[in-house]
Amino acid sequence: MRGARGRAGCGEGARAQADELLVLVADGDHRAFEDLYTLVSGPVYGLVRRVVRDPAQSEEVAQEVLLELWRCAARFDPGRGSALSWILTLAHRRAVDRVRSARAAGEREQREALRGGEPAFDQVAEEVEAGLEREWVRRCLQRLTDLQRQSVTLAYYDGYTYREVAERLSLPLGTVKTRMRDGLTRLRQCLGGAA
Repeated sequence: MRGARGRAGCGEGARAQADELLVLVADGDHRAFEDLYTLVSGPVYGLVRRVVRDPAQSEEVAQEVLLELWRCAARFDPGRGSALSWILTLAHRRAVDRVRSARAAGEREQREALRGGEPAFDQVAEEVEAGLEREWVRRCLQRLTDLQRQSVTLAYYDGYTYREVAERLSLPLGTVKTRMRDGLTRLRQCLGGAA
């Protein structure tokens, strides 16, 4: 069970590193941003995924958050908390905004459909389709090697960084990155057949 650690997905060393990197990013340091991106992209995606649920929407929101980091790093106040907490707060707010926006859009569509005499979307059909998509992803995950599946699951569903995945699996970071890349390529190919 990940408990409080599950939110951040990073240990104390990573928290301190994020604090230092975010200060450098605020000064326009591109290399620091690359390092910060690598450090926090997994936890950001994991948190957003738990709120938004839809993988494609989650990726989009996570990218928006990471882009916002680059543009707004100077707003970070180290006196008010850690950089990682600030980043994950941004991610949570953006994810909640996306969910609210989607819900409001769905409600508007339903109201318009009722006014126009058109039937509202079929919620049962939507739920069945979502269930079929989840099953397709499960099947595609089963086609990966054990190491690929473990790496992808830890990074994208549990929010661990590549480095943390490597630590949890007791493997070199380069091996995890390679397996993750290969696994994501196989998933993309498998899921491409779902369309």
